[in-house]
Amino acid sequence: MALSFQEAEGCAMIWRFVNNVQQTFHNNLAGADDALSDDLTVDMQQPSVNLPAAELGHLHEIETSMRIMSNTANGRDALAKFIMADDYIGKLIPLVEMAEDLESLPDLHRLCNIMKVIILLNDTTIIEHAVSDENVLGVVGALEYDPDFPSHKANHRHWLDNQGRYKEVVPIEDEATRRKIHQTYRLQYLKDVVLARILDDPTFSVLNSLIFFNQVDIVQHLQSNGAFLNDLFGIFTTSSPDHKRKKEAVLFIQQCCAIAKTIQPPARQSLYNNFIAHGLLQVIHFGLRHDDVAVRVGATDILVSIIDHDPQMIRQTIYRQMHENQPSLTDSLIELLLVEVDLGVKSQISEAVKVILDQGVQGHGPEVMAKVNGEFIGRPRPQQSADPQQELFLTRFYDRSATKLFQPLLDLENRTNMNFPVQQASMFSYLIEILSFFIRQHHRFSRYFVMNNNIVERVVHLIKSPEKYLRLVAIRFFRCLIGLQEEFYIKQIMEKRVLGPILDVLIATMPRDNLLSSACLELFEYIKKENMKDIVKHLVENYRDRLAELSYMSTFREIVLRYDQTQGFTTEVEYFLESEEDMTRRQPPNARLMEHLTVDPQEEEYWETSDPEDDNEDAQNANSNGSTSSKPLVDYASDEDGDDAAVEDDTMKDEAEKAASSPKEAESETAPPERISEKRRREEDEDEDELGKLVANKRRNSSSSEANSTTSKSSQRRRSFSAGAGNANHKKIAISLSPALKSGGDMRSDDET
Repeated sequence: MALSFQEAEGCAMIWRFVNNVQQTFHNNLAGADDALSDDLTVDMQQPSVNLPAAELGHLHEIETSMRIMSNTANGRDALAKFIMADDYIGKLIPLVEMAEDLESLPDLHRLCNIMKVIILLNDTTIIEHAVSDENVLGVVGALEYDPDFPSHKANHRHWLDNQGRYKEVVPIEDEATRRKIHQTYRLQYLKDVVLARILDDPTFSVLNSLIFFNQVDIVQHLQSNGAFLNDLFGIFTTSSPDHKRKKEAVLFIQQCCAIAKTIQPPARQSLYNNFIAHGLLQVIHFGLRHDDVAVRVGATDILVSIIDHDPQMIRQTIYRQMHENQPSLTDSLIELLLVEVDLGVKSQISEAVKVILDQGVQGHGPEVMAKVNGEFIGRPRPQQSADPQQELFLTRFYDRSATKLFQPLLDLENRTNMNFPVQQASMFSYLIEILSFFIRQHHRFSRYFVMNNNIVERVVHLIKSPEKYLRLVAIRFFRCLIGLQEEFYIKQIMEKRVLGPILDVLIATMPRDNLLSSACLELFEYIKKENMKDIVKHLVENYRDRLAELSYMSTFREIVLRYDQTQGFTTEVEYFLESEEDMTRRQPPNARLMEHLTVDPQEEEYWETSDPEDDNEDAQNANSNGSTSSKPLVDYASDEDGDDAAVEDDTMKDEAEKAASSPKEAESETAPPERISEKRRREEDEDEDELGKLVANKRRNSSSSEANSTTSKSSQRRRSFSAGAGNANHKKIAISLSPALKSGGDMRSDDET
C-alpha cells in the first residue's frame, strides 16, 4: 500500500478508500466488523484499460497507451491483467511476420517497443507466458528489431530454434521437468542477451527468481530419480568405448554442480551425497585424464564445487580409497598438475590439493593470531590432529606422493641451465606456493621432508634463473621460512648460505626500484626489525663486503652497526663496555631512596668534610680495642637487625685486629688490578652496608637523646661512621638524609632542655 503514495493518483485512491471506510463506520456502527472485510481492497476503483485492436495501423496508438499506463503502479497492474485476460501477446505475434513480409521497418520498431513495455511490467505470469513454446519465437522475433540500432538485426530466433543445442545424455522421462529445462534456458538467454542492455532492477530480480525456482525443481527431480542416476553414472562403468557420450556426461554433471551452487545448502548437500554414492570420483578421474581441455576443466569444476561446499566429503572418500587400495584422487591431481598446460586448470588443481591436505585446525587463522608490527608472533603451529585418519593420510602422502609432487624441484640439484619454458616456470610457482602452505600447516611432516630432500638448497637454484618472477618466487619462499622464526629453518638458511645469493640479486637490481628489489629489502628489513641475532651475525661474518656495498641504505648500516656493538654476541653486553666516565654518570643503586629524602646543602657539606681529630680517635680505638663499632649509651634490641649486627661486629673485629698487627705489610703489598665491573659491584655493596648501619645507629641514638648533649651525640655519630669506614680503604660516602631523620633527636633534646 505504501507504494501507492508515489503518485498523486495513488494518493487520491487511498484517500477515497479511507473516506469509504469512514462512511461505513458512520452509517452502520454495529456492523463495522462485517463491513471491514478484505473485499474492500478489491472494490477499489481500478483504471479502465481499453487498448485498440492488434493491427498494424494501430501500433502507434497501442504503444502510446501502454507507455502512459505503465507510468503508475495501478496502471501497470491493470495493463498486466488486461494483457493476460485478452491474450494480447498472442495477437501481436502474427503482426511481426506481416511487418517482415511488408518490410515495414517502422512497424517492426514499434512492435519491439511494445514487447519491451510488456516484459518490463515485471509480472511473472506475463514473462512465463512470453517464454512458452507457443510465444517465445514471436516475442524474441519482435525484439530483434531494436530502434536504437536501426541498421542491425539480431538472430535470436535462429539461436533458440536450434534444437541441436539441447542434448540428453540420459533421456528425461518427466515432461514437466523437460519443459522447465527449456524454460530456464530461454529465461537465461532473455536475461543475458536480449534484455541485457535495457534491463532494470525489478525485472532482473523477477527473471532471477524464476530461474532459481526452476533450477531447484530440476535438481530435486534429478537427485530423487534413482533410475536416472544409475543410467547416468553407468556410462563410466560400462566397457563401451563411447568417449563422446562420456564427455557429454561429464559436462552434464558439471552443469548440475554449477546449478547446485545457487540452491540452498541442504539441497546441495543431498545432491553431492547422491552423486558421490553413485561414483562421482570415478567421473572426476576420467575427466582429469581426458585429452580434451573442456573435459578436464569440467572435471576440475566438479571437484572444486564439492570442495568449496564440504572438503570433508572428499577426504572421507579418499580415506575409503586408501583402505580399498584404489588409485587415490590426490595422485590423479598431482599427475594432472605436472602435465597440465592450461594455467587456469593448474590454479584450480593447486587450490584443490591445498584444501584436501589442510588439517583444518581451528583458532590459528590470521584473525586469531596476535600480531606484533604486522607479523605473527612466532608461527601458528597446528595442534595434533584429533582425527587418526587425517594423520594416516598425511603419513602416506609424505611417504608416497610428496616426492612425486615436488619432483621438478628435486631435479634442480644438478641442473646448470636455468632457462625454463613458460609452462614449466609456472609449475614452479605453484609448487613453491603449495610447499609454503605445507610448511605452515604440516609442522612435523614438513620439517622431515625439507631436511631429508634438501629442499632449501634446491630452491636456491631458482634465484639463478634469468626470469624475474621465478627469483621472486624463491625469495618469497625464504621470506616465509624466516617469518616463522623457527630455529630449524633458520639453521637451514644459514647452513645452505641462502642470504648470499639474495644479496647478489639486491646488488644487481638495486639501482632500479622494482618488485624484486622491494622483496629483498623487505626480507632484510624484517630481519633487522625482529632483531634476529643469529642471522645478523651470519650476515656480517660471511657477507660483510656485500653489506658494505649496500651501506648507503640504513637497513644494512644498522645491521653492521648492531653486530659491531655486540661483537657477534647474542646477549646484551653493553654493560661491560662502559667507560669509567659513563660509570660515574650512572645512577647509584639507592637512587630511589635518595629521591624521597630531602637534601640540605649545609648538612651535605658537613657530612662530606673529614675531621682529623675524629680520624685520630678512630685509629686509637681500632688499635686499643680491636673493634670499630660504636655503641650508644643504652643499647636497645632491634628486631630487624639484631642478628645482622652481631655478625657485622664479629667481622669488623677480625678485620681491625689484622690491620693493627701488620699495618706495614698491608702498605707494602700491592693489590692486583681490579676489574671495573668487580670494583663497581663491591663499592655498591659497601655503600648499602654503610647506609644500613647509619640508619640503625640513628634510630638508637634518637631513643637515648635525653641522656646526652647535642655536641657529644653528633661526635659519636661521626666517630661511629668513621670507624665503620676505616677498614674499607677509608672511602668517603655521600648520603643524603632528611632533616627530620638527622635532627630528630636534637629537636627533642632542645625541647626538654
